[in-house]
Amino acid sequence: MNSASEHVVPRSLLALSLSSIAIAAMPPQDENRRTAAADRIEAAGKLIGIGFTPQEIELMLPSARTMLRNIEALRNKTLGNEIYPAFAFSPYLPGMIRRAERYEAPRTKAASIDDSIERPEKLESLYFADIRTIGALVHARKVTCVELTELFLARLHALDDQLSFVVSFCEARARATAKRLDDELDAGNDRGPLHGIPYGAKDLLAARGAPTTWGAAPYREQVFEKDAHVIERLEERGAVLLCKTTLGALAMGDVWFGGTTKNPWNPKQGSSGSSAGSASAVAAGALPFAIGSETLGSIVSPSVRCGCSSLRPTFGRVARTGAMTLSWTMDKLGPITRSAQDAAIVFDAMHGGDGHDPTARDAPFVMPDSIRPGDVRIGVLRGRWTESGDGSRFLAELEELGFRCTEVELPLFPLGPMLLSIQVEGAAAFDELTRSGRDDELVRQTRDAWPNLFRAARLVPAVEYLQANRLRTELMRAYDDAFREFDVLVHPPFAGGVLGATNLTGHPTFVAPYGIPGEDSAPPSVCFTGQLDDEARLLSVVRTWQTATSYHTKHPKH
Repeated sequence: MNSASEHVVPRSLLALSLSSIAIAAMPPQDENRRTAAADRIEAAGKLIGIGFTPQEIELMLPSARTMLRNIEALRNKTLGNEIYPAFAFSPYLPGMIRRAERYEAPRTKAASIDDSIERPEKLESLYFADIRTIGALVHARKVTCVELTELFLARLHALDDQLSFVVSFCEARARATAKRLDDELDAGNDRGPLHGIPYGAKDLLAARGAPTTWGAAPYREQVFEKDAHVIERLEERGAVLLCKTTLGALAMGDVWFGGTTKNPWNPKQGSSGSSAGSASAVAAGALPFAIGSETLGSIVSPSVRCGCSSLRPTFGRVARTGAMTLSWTMDKLGPITRSAQDAAIVFDAMHGGDGHDPTARDAPFVMPDSIRPGDVRIGVLRGRWTESGDGSRFLAELEELGFRCTEVELPLFPLGPMLLSIQVEGAAAFDELTRSGRDDELVRQTRDAWPNLFRAARLVPAVEYLQANRLRTELMRAYDDAFREFDVLVHPPFAGGVLGATNLTGHPTFVAPYGIPGEDSAPPSVCFTGQLDDEARLLSVVRTWQTATSYHTKHPKH
């Protein structure tokens, strides 16, 4: 491998942006070098679509030298992935009405302990049980936290060779936590519905004592001594961390340094990503729930592939402290689960600010016991899927439950320019990786993989990055106007640009199976997208529908 100093300029893509005018720093008295510098600036201008006259280039030469010195000064300062820029994205623009605050959900009463619940004859029957069922057994002292920990650890080990969904196990920590939680229940200390419930965390979340690899070979030995905020919150509520689940390298796809994570419905197929291991393990009955993250589809896509019921929360609803950064303005953390009810239980433990993540805020989350369907306006994305067999049946089910469904259209925007944010912010977050040449260690080295995309991002001028974010403001305004006509939008996961647009605007989405499984595939999925910060109503709508159907209870045969 080349050294860092040898690796900076020779790479053709890196040599084309501001770095490409390094020759402009040569002494001005050397006319040959001065001419060469002018030629490079002219070429750089053509590359970004701006023609500079000879007179303009002459004026630019001293400025270019100054700019290069400033760039070199920036590169001499090491910035950790955890350092935020001095600005923070908010999904709210001035004048936006916070419509979620108009929905006054009645507070759910704490569930009483059901002493009549029976211990299952075989604990293996709990592999696909929901959190409430498992929790009822724990609280009634019919199953211990230690038993649950051992049950799901064994399941993870049994399936991992086939599905490759675990980066590292946290067995000693899990067993110690489970034993402490059993002792607490014996002493009358109940931490709530997650008390003793096992889970996994996507391996971009720091967990003390365990490697946090980000799915990428350059970081496979990386260890943090402090838990990510989300893991701290879940531990406070009594959840038991069993393992770190796989993610595609640096949060893209399902390929990591240990191989490809598989879809439990069809192990010949990858599980999609980047929350690859979290979705695969939950779908396979190896974890009751897991934590994923999404920047542009990383919760939705593997949940579709694996048939999970999962929540991508509103941007800023969950503090990301201790999570790998890919995009400061788009990264979100959320639960991958079996149902809307399970997602509500986990989200209740996760949401809120922590005083460190500048984008995170506290907003109410009160899940009602029930919802009146007639009070909810459902917008249906206009398109051919509403006329298909599964799509039309799904809409009929909503209407039979009393929901008011109306076809709607959403404003169309060119999303590509705005999605430059991910590429540019990711290149900044992994600047040192690119410049050191260690990006060669990543498994995927294709045109659409991060090593190449990070290099290409250096061609995006700062002016255009800001222009893309100004266009994003227009998108946010347009979607806010459109969402005045409905409370929840239903749509196919990847139709109409909604996935990209709502990741840019920050709206929450719930993805769930709604059809019949194929011979070697999960059921088809549908998305419910809600108002900003309106997870309570969004999850209540899905829960009402899932209570009347059984699509989410289907699981692969293992």
